[in-house]
Amino acid sequence: QVQLVESGGGLVQAGGSLRLSCTASGTFFGIRLMAWYRQAPEKQRTLVASITDWGRSTYVGAVEGRFTISRDDAKNAVYLQMNNLKPEDTAVYYCTVDVMYTAKDLVNHWGQGTQVTVSS
Repeated sequence: QVQLVESGGGLVQAGGSLRLSCTASGTFFGIRLMAWYRQAPEKQRTLVASITDWGRSTYVGAVEGRFTISRDDAKNAVYLQMNNLKPEDTAVYYCTVDVMYTAKDLVNHWGQGTQVTVSS
């Protein structure tokens, strides 16, 4: 079974930066899609950014140009660099990965979430 450990959340002033990290541990063949979601209080969880195993990244419009997703396959890690943070970015951020246990067996896993709070 895969475990995901997230870190890097915290409290920051508007205009500041944070870098989230998520590392997968366990026994598996590889990782395909990696992504970050966020959930603000009383709102649905929504996609922020994703990156494929060949490096193609996509972003939701609200963060494009401010956030950068990246991955390090040697460390089974995905990162989210968040710059020019705004109060509306305040949410719990979750990483999610699609893990290959075999060439045909793909399972989705979620991290425990890390709180990001942006003060105005």
